[in-house]
Amino acid sequence: MNFDLTEEQQALLELSTQIFEGSSPSDRVEEIETTEDRFDRDLWKELANANILGVAIPEEHGGLGFGIFELCLVLEQQGRTVAPVPLLPTLVMGALPIVEFGTTEQQSRILPAIASGKCIVTGGFQEWGANNPLDTSLEAQCKDGQWTLNGAKPAIPAAHIADYLVVPAKTDAENTHLFLIEREATGLTVTTNITTNRELQSQIDCDAVPAEPLGEVGQGNLPILWTLERINVATSAIAVGCCAKATEMAAEYTSEREQFGRPLSHNQAVTQRAADCYIGTDAMRLVLWQAAWRLDAGYPASEEVRIAKWWASEVGQKVVHDVQHLHGGMGADVDYPVHRYFLWVKQLENFLGGGSAQLAELGSLITTKAKANTFTY
Repeated sequence: MNFDLTEEQQALLELSTQIFEGSSPSDRVEEIETTEDRFDRDLWKELANANILGVAIPEEHGGLGFGIFELCLVLEQQGRTVAPVPLLPTLVMGALPIVEFGTTEQQSRILPAIASGKCIVTGGFQEWGANNPLDTSLEAQCKDGQWTLNGAKPAIPAAHIADYLVVPAKTDAENTHLFLIEREATGLTVTTNITTNRELQSQIDCDAVPAEPLGEVGQGNLPILWTLERINVATSAIAVGCCAKATEMAAEYTSEREQFGRPLSHNQAVTQRAADCYIGTDAMRLVLWQAAWRLDAGYPASEEVRIAKWWASEVGQKVVHDVQHLHGGMGADVDYPVHRYFLWVKQLENFLGGGSAQLAELGSLITTKAKANTFTY
């Protein structure tokens, strides 16, 4: 198989790499972690000026018109620098469902503003308890043509700085739909807390909050399922970037750090463990590319998405754990940047369900397919 990127994809990769590496070094990340909103606005402006924020937005709305595969190339570069900007919330949880399901008015109002960096959108897809996004805790009611939302949602990234939130809500006992709400809407309360990787996430409480349905209500669970697949793939892309950079840092550290008169990398056990990190990261990237390619090509990708998220959760955790151990005491020093990759991958692992949850969903998909292909004689 040919895994070479196209010229356009290679150019996008090189541009995003240049921006993230040049504008988000570890000391800049540490500086942003001490700010009130923990958002690197200068980097956000630079990404907007390069039209990176419009990577998956149609050209008629000021974007580049690429798909989820190219978006994953950008997100991997964010993971390599653990840059504190809301790319996943805005470009995946917000922009993609608006592109796919939003009305013409919603698209023309919001998408150009996202591409230009003037609008931040996020999504509330995590849930309480078992964290089943389809069993949403928000309920939607329609009266005289106006929809309102009631209920609460936990752990919404970037909600404190967002202009809009995309949230699933129950329209009846069996169906959900995606709704768009303004952060400044009446009846909406946003409570912000610090999370594992030091970013800010928020709980929202809705008391008859005015809401716009994304597109036409009555599509069953299709909009939320479509969006969840892309969120899981995008999450996996960030994890790949985190693991790739962490592995490089481990290789550099063990090559320079000496013990008993020779570099640590000359020890066979160290070399083998670092090699496992490299192989694990490469395998994560392979299954990620398969899932992203199938989504862009319009092929069924439910199983591939779960596989990619499982690798990002389980193998990703193993990689950053091994990197921590290869750094010895420095791996536990919060003044040394490698610990951030451990924190980021840990948070990404549990976002919308960890490895066990992905295996359970994958098993259910395989069982359903097997039953559909069973013949009775």
